[in-house]
Amino acid sequence: MTHDPRLALLRAALDAAERGWHVFPLRPGSKRPALHGEKSCTRTGECSGGHRKWEQRATTDPDRIRAAWSRAPFNVGIATGPSGLVVVDLDTPEHKGSSDAPDGAATFGALCERAAQAVPDTYRVRTTSGGTHLYFTAPAGVRIGSTAGTVAESVDTRGWGGYVVAAGSILPAGQYEALSAPKTAPVPSWLQSILQPAPKPAQAPSVAVAGQSRRYADVALANETRNVATAQHGSREAALFRAARALGRFVAWGDLPRHLVEQALQEVGEATGLSASECRSTLRSALNWSITHNSRSGATA
Repeated sequence: MTHDPRLALLRAALDAAERGWHVFPLRPGSKRPALHGEKSCTRTGECSGGHRKWEQRATTDPDRIRAAWSRAPFNVGIATGPSGLVVVDLDTPEHKGSSDAPDGAATFGALCERAAQAVPDTYRVRTTSGGTHLYFTAPAGVRIGSTAGTVAESVDTRGWGGYVVAAGSILPAGQYEALSAPKTAPVPSWLQSILQPAPKPAQAPSVAVAGQSRRYADVALANETRNVATAQHGSREAALFRAARALGRFVAWGDLPRHLVEQALQEVGEATGLSASECRSTLRSALNWSITHNSRSGATA
C-alpha cells in the first residue's frame, strides 16, 4: 500500500486537536506558517473582521482541520498559548552555533536537580536537529509568554506568542517523533516562577513623588535581598531571578543604580551557596529583561 504523507499529516493534526491543542498548517517540508500575511490579506472569510494571524486562526475543529489538510501535505504547527501549553525547547549546542556549550537537556537536568526535583515525566518530542521538546500544561488562567535564553543557554520556551512543530511533521532532515506516553505534566513551579514576569505598575512614578519612590525602592531592595537569603535549598536561583526582575524596574526608573542592585544580590546569592558565575549569569539576564520592559519610554523587546 502506498504511503500518503498528506493523510499521515492530517492524522497528526487531528491527534493534536483531540488533546485540545490548537493547530494550524505549516508549509510542506518547512517550519514556517502556511497562512497568508497581513499585507496580502483580503479581509474576507476568517479575516472579514480584520487580519487574523496564525495564533488566532489555530483551531481544534476537526472539520476545519480536514478542509485545510485536504489541500496539501502541510506540516502541523501547535499554537502553544491557546493550547494551554508551555513547551521547553532543549537545543543541542551545535544548533545554537556553539559546540562548547552544554546541551539543553543537560542544562535542564541540572536546573531540575538544583530545584531538588527530578526531570518531569511528560510528553516529549524529538526534533530533527537532535533536540527535544518537553510539553507542560500551563496553570489555568495564567498567561505565560515565550522566552529565548531567559531560563538558560540552549533552553528556550514556547507559550503565548509562540508555536512548536508537532510530532509527525516532516522536514528535509527527518521527522518530528513523539518519544513517550501521552501524559502532559503541569509546568514545574520553579520554572513557572522564572517565566512569569514581575507585574508592571499602572504608570511610572512622577517627578512629584520621586523622593517617596526612592524610599520605596530602598525598602524593596531590602525585602528582595531578604527573600533570597531565606529561600529554601533548591529554589535559591529562582528567588534570585525573581528579585532581580522585581528590582530591575527601579533601575529602569532611575530610583536605584544598577551596580548597587547587582552588588547586593550577588553578595546574598553567593552567601546562600550559589556560585559567583551562576549569580552573575542570572542577574544579567533578569535585570536586562526587567529594565527593557519597565523603561519609562514604554519600549519593549
